[in-house]
Amino acid sequence: MTSKVPVFTIGEATIEPGESRIVDIPVSPMYTHHDLSISVQVVRGRQAGPTLFISAAIHGDEINGVEIIRRLLQHKALRNMHGTLLAIPIVNVYGFLNHTRYLPDGRDLNRSFPGSEQGSLTGRVADTFVKEIVDKCTHGIDLHTGARHRSNFPQIRADLDDPQTLEMTEAFGVPLAINAKIRDGSMRECAADNGVPVILYEAGEALRFEEMYIRAGVNGIINVMRCIGMLRKSRSKKPAAKPIISTKTSWVRAHDSGILRTLVPLGAKVTAGQTLALVANPLGTTETAIIAPDDGMVIGRTNLPLVYEGDATFHIAQYGHRVAAIERRVEQFHEDHHPGELLQHTDDPSNAPIA
Repeated sequence: MTSKVPVFTIGEATIEPGESRIVDIPVSPMYTHHDLSISVQVVRGRQAGPTLFISAAIHGDEINGVEIIRRLLQHKALRNMHGTLLAIPIVNVYGFLNHTRYLPDGRDLNRSFPGSEQGSLTGRVADTFVKEIVDKCTHGIDLHTGARHRSNFPQIRADLDDPQTLEMTEAFGVPLAINAKIRDGSMRECAADNGVPVILYEAGEALRFEEMYIRAGVNGIINVMRCIGMLRKSRSKKPAAKPIISTKTSWVRAHDSGILRTLVPLGAKVTAGQTLALVANPLGTTETAIIAPDDGMVIGRTNLPLVYEGDATFHIAQYGHRVAAIERRVEQFHEDHHPGELLQHTDDPSNAPIA
């Protein structure tokens, strides 16, 4: 005998099994006489299962995740979903409207968890998000990009010493993963304290939509939903390639100020001693090389052609003898998610390409 699936309550709304509804959760009154609220799309399956949140724009200018969630909510696979999905495309509403990372009080939301209901605006947003979203979920995926003028190659950052988190990371389907320590005040730290495994998908640049990375994000979330039992398993017999994990990354900095000419792309394999870029003065009388200190993979890069001495230019993940394997995974990733190709797992009619 199948047990009855309970109703789900969020904010002041109660959502029945099989129902989908947008819920606006008030956060704090603004001085314009309007209230700031966080919109949540709640999608409930008719069968019991995990409760997963997908969040984006915790940093208001990191918008790739907003489009990932929009496409996810159109996915046909959700029609046969078990459990409950909470989709929050814009957590930092103020930052999103103003194309900025922060909230009006100048604080970074992802360093302000768990927050306080009596705190500043950022603290109140964090407190509301924890109580109304994180505390109601069994799993989470947080979507991010690089900062302004800085791109990240698709990667998962998570506490990979946790077995559940590692399982979600392996299911997601990107070639690179970083075993990242949990930072104080981050949403990941707060979720971990509450026993909720969360992975962070990093891909792209702030204020930009990047089609390949968006497709990879949608596909990755669907893969995780299959892994945790919210969607049926893929009928593909080809096993998913697990990401190669790095435990050490470092930024390579410019030694001089000037005009930056980069020589290696995002996702490239590099070797110790290789020239990554050249910095020259505008008159062309001096030129200084930026050298890779170790073997590794470029997982982040500045896009600005102008640098000051000490500016971070390339983010390198170290993989030791596995660098060649990473190179093959990156090539396959580009083939699988190129904008001219269909999304993967097209053997499954419920996982049709997104328009």
